[in-house]
Amino acid sequence: MLNVLLLIACAVAIYLSCEWFVNAVEWLGERLNVGKMAVGTILAAFGTALPESVVTLVAVTTGDTEEARNIGVGAAMGGPLALATVAYGVSGVVLLLHRRKRRAAVMVAGSGAVEADPPVSSAQALGTARDMARLAKDQQWFLPIFIVKVGLGLVAFAFKPVLGLVFFAAYAVYFWREIRGGHDEDGEGDELELEPLKFQPKAASPATWAVIAQTLATLVVIFFASRLFVNQLEIIGPMIGLSASVTALLLSPIATELPETMNAIIWIRQGKTKLALANISGAMMIQATVPSGLGLLFTAWKFDSALLWSGLVTMAAIVYLLATMRAHKLTPLRLGVAAGFYLVFALGLIPILT
Repeated sequence: MLNVLLLIACAVAIYLSCEWFVNAVEWLGERLNVGKMAVGTILAAFGTALPESVVTLVAVTTGDTEEARNIGVGAAMGGPLALATVAYGVSGVVLLLHRRKRRAAVMVAGSGAVEADPPVSSAQALGTARDMARLAKDQQWFLPIFIVKVGLGLVAFAFKPVLGLVFFAAYAVYFWREIRGGHDEDGEGDELELEPLKFQPKAASPATWAVIAQTLATLVVIFFASRLFVNQLEIIGPMIGLSASVTALLLSPIATELPETMNAIIWIRQGKTKLALANISGAMMIQATVPSGLGLLFTAWKFDSALLWSGLVTMAAIVYLLATMRAHKLTPLRLGVAAGFYLVFALGLIPILT
């Protein structure tokens, strides 16, 4: 019971700290004069992906055995899988619920009849055609990098560790592109509406020190609450009959990507859907490069059947999302379908682990 209570408390702490974090990171983006989308793809993504990257770094550099170091490899593969399936899927479901809630509110207010769940185009549901092209571009960056990442796990050669530096370089190029092109891709007049900073709620323009302090404080809470959340899952899993390997492959990735998912829920609730999706796509780019680079540098980076299966499911989910984005047919419902790929992954693990 204590573990369950701690699990619930951590989830609440992560959600509340994420709400303060997104509030601070929006102001941080304004102070740094970065584009609206770069707030999601770079600033928010870097903050929420930092804990997972640290976990990988600690595992691959301080592990006493090869098995211990391979925990970092599992984290490097589990993160993108959870983001491409669960995080995107939850965003689609929350967006559906949010839109239906607003429709019901309009009906109660007597503003006229509303059609019963009419077909919704991608432009109406998730943004304009430009927004879809912008989001698809992130997936186009991610997919080839991830394919190379999986391919390297199937081969062995002498200079493979050096390729870890190439993954760092790939993220550096992505980072530079986002920072330099953010304002142009946001478009004129598409400014981010900022809510008062929670550290200084009465200030029309909060002090820079308050923005930085709130950002760092919330990141600390997110980091420790996420680690405690994962620890409780590792304890509760065997209690309910799940093996340690199943817990590590199925539950831990969802837990470690909980901050990104919470950020998406908060931004969708605030009507900032583009930021929510940008946060997920930006975090995916970090997860595809930084932990992978660390794994290549400090481990053999050799995949077993379970890791290969996770890579294949991740690629399938991205191909599905990319196809719908490029066809301008991505709706909240189709975004929610992405979560089904995680169910496919879970079912495919059964014969692998047995």
